[in-house]
Amino acid sequence: MRKLLLLALFLTSATIFAQGTLTGTVIDSSMDGPLPGANVMVKGANTGTTTNFDGEFSLKVNQASGTLEISFVGYEPYTLDYSIPEIGQTVDLGRISLNPDAAALDEIIITSYSLAIDRKTPVAVSTIKAEEIETRLGNQEFPELLNSTPGVYATKSGGGYGDAELRLRGFNSENIAVMINGVPVNDMENGRVYWSNWAGLADVTRSMQVQRGLGAARVAVPSIGGTVNILTKTTDMAKGGNIFAGTGNDGYQKYGFTLSTGLLDNGFAATISASKTSGDGYIDGTPFEGYSYFVNLSKDFGDDHKISFTAFGAPQEHGQRWNRLPIKTYRESDRGEKYNTNWGYKNGEFYTFSENFYHKPQISLNHYWRISDRTDVSTAAYFSTGTGGGMRVLGEDKTQGPDYRFGAMQPINFDAIVAENIESGALGSETIRGASRNDHTWYGILSTLSTDITDELELMAGLDLRSYEGRHFQEVDDLLGGSYFYDDSDLNNPVNAAQVGSKINYNNDGLVNWIGGFAQAEYSNNELSAFANLAVSNTAYKRIDYFRYLDSDPNQETDWANFLGYSAKGGANYNINDHHNVFANAGYFEKAPFMNAVFLQNDNILNENAENQKITSAELGYGFRSQALSGSINAYWTNWKDRTLTRSFEGQGGELRTANILGIDALHQGIELDFRYRPIAIEALEVRGMVSVGDWVWQDDVTGVEIFNEEGQLEEIVDIFIKDLKVGNSAQTSMALGADYEVLEDLRLRANWTYFSDLYADFDPNDRLVTRNPDGGIDESGRMGQAWEVPAYSLVDFGLTYGFDFGGFDAVLNGNINNLLDTTYIADARDSNGTARGADVWYGFGRTFSFGLKLNF
Repeated sequence: MRKLLLLALFLTSATIFAQGTLTGTVIDSSMDGPLPGANVMVKGANTGTTTNFDGEFSLKVNQASGTLEISFVGYEPYTLDYSIPEIGQTVDLGRISLNPDAAALDEIIITSYSLAIDRKTPVAVSTIKAEEIETRLGNQEFPELLNSTPGVYATKSGGGYGDAELRLRGFNSENIAVMINGVPVNDMENGRVYWSNWAGLADVTRSMQVQRGLGAARVAVPSIGGTVNILTKTTDMAKGGNIFAGTGNDGYQKYGFTLSTGLLDNGFAATISASKTSGDGYIDGTPFEGYSYFVNLSKDFGDDHKISFTAFGAPQEHGQRWNRLPIKTYRESDRGEKYNTNWGYKNGEFYTFSENFYHKPQISLNHYWRISDRTDVSTAAYFSTGTGGGMRVLGEDKTQGPDYRFGAMQPINFDAIVAENIESGALGSETIRGASRNDHTWYGILSTLSTDITDELELMAGLDLRSYEGRHFQEVDDLLGGSYFYDDSDLNNPVNAAQVGSKINYNNDGLVNWIGGFAQAEYSNNELSAFANLAVSNTAYKRIDYFRYLDSDPNQETDWANFLGYSAKGGANYNINDHHNVFANAGYFEKAPFMNAVFLQNDNILNENAENQKITSAELGYGFRSQALSGSINAYWTNWKDRTLTRSFEGQGGELRTANILGIDALHQGIELDFRYRPIAIEALEVRGMVSVGDWVWQDDVTGVEIFNEEGQLEEIVDIFIKDLKVGNSAQTSMALGADYEVLEDLRLRANWTYFSDLYADFDPNDRLVTRNPDGGIDESGRMGQAWEVPAYSLVDFGLTYGFDFGGFDAVLNGNINNLLDTTYIADARDSNGTARGADVWYGFGRTFSFGLKLNF
């Protein structure tokens, strides 16, 4: 009762001292349009708000007079004195114009040409701001923040630190472009994104934008599923910084700092950030330790030239869980969904066969040049180098045998393996730990020329150049007690008594050169915006194998294999009035196959018939914006033809052969809706939600595929039965509903509910392949049914943020509980026969928590 009385007194006093309400609209002076998300603060107080999608704000203040400070990234800050004549009165401050800040160097980031603008760019888009990332992330994986976004399905995969998987509209990471400050980070050979390379990047992220479908990114040849564009903080940061520390479940710890000079009088600005994250891991055998660093140095050389230097990286090492397991195995284990078969003990200490270690620093130099009032050039030159890989068991895998574990379904007894290796003596180690390395060096340059033909028509042209060298090899990491490991994989050194650090099994380089360009015309006025874009690229692959070919063999190094890709896309957005807009886009593009489809069987065997993947996409959308409610609904259609698929088989002479199989087509279509609602009568409350319903299916069976040998003789005929099977590995239906409420001044509570269904186990179309003799007909008995449908599940997350003064610092306490109800669910599955018993799965995490404190200065 005493606490209730204190709360009542607090609320009563807050009402008594509330002087009135300020309203207004923040406008971009150059475009005469609203600025959504602008910060409106009372100087010297913690009272503040942000503008809605129409640039409007409403702010209750408890002082009869004072000064408002209004700011927005890339614009000059603005101050405005106010006065409220009578208690409870509402004062309308009218239109408040902010001027673009030439010194903010926002144009220097080439991503300004790749970001979608609300009510202008005709694409489906969702943006997550720095505040949301900071408050909601906790100890989640970076991509999981997007699970409340339409069309997104992100999981922790095997559960190791940074091993998250992101899928968008049913497409996996190989078909989703990820860009950091406009620089692409997808692996040049296989298209994958390894999020552990960017762990810690959330600390310096200004915003993260997801463009679904064709997207607005102006790089040559777009991705199939969409684009994730991450913008880091640069010179928009004010002078000051912060220190932070956090803790969480399973030994999670994180601490770090950020410092910024702000923009100095001489045009120079610097920002640095660093952090350390460590923990035991929620999944057994997945301890981790990671560091992150970020440096940005910028200089304004006047109105015409600006440069910015950025370097960041995240060296880390973490235990992994590689193997999905049958549901029955998890249930029989006393560790449940945390069970991991890949680790154990050696000399009484933790040891694992499954560990990832990597460091991929990225450095970029951006230059902005204003040639004239109508023409400018923005260029980014970048460099990255990666070193690291993953630990594996090599030689004889004894880890599944009962004699090498501490009991049934217990950790591995590595001492037993060591003892046998010692006993083998001169015969060497039978089982070792090796490292599969994937080092690389990557250079690139992105440059865009933009010129305003008229006030409404803009022409752009860009160049995209990339050069990549990947170095792939295995090396001995631990002989586990033995004196050497015998390996005869290297033809140039056929008798190899390998020691720690020796290369074994394979050693090859993959080289990729990319040259691309685009041209775009863009028309825009207050009501209508439209664009047309043409792009072309050439992807060239080369392979050098140091083990399978003698140094004297000219076939050790292949010729360049070139693949021409191109795209044509266009779209338009029409603002019907201040509240309603409609948009549409369409496009066609061809994309080069990945390297493993160009050189087959991990060898210099050139696949001369490798085909481009062909994608046709279209989208139609509607948006609504008002002071209280904003939302959009869109429908999409994407047809993916000639997905890369190869079939390996044994020739008549016993040799291994590989053939292309064309006609593997999939159709991805669906409807997406998202909204945000802030009741005018309850300004402290914000409600957000989304519904995404997809229909992603393999389109047709591929029958009568004739496979010939090199002599032109028919080897076999295959049929692939995939018609109407659901595309797996991503929830085709998802929903989310969340709320954020300011319970007391500076105390905000938030809750979020997500729901996923129509999730089908992943499968390889080759698993639906049936071989028949040349004289036989189609064998329908070989047709398998639908892949196993994973049970639907929903999750509830809860969090709070509390701001307060602490020793002269502006302190923020933040806490999150994910999976509050401790729901048990399957997040990933691999299908073999269409049943739950035949599926191998990874369970999602149970209840987890994290708390953190940040001191701003």
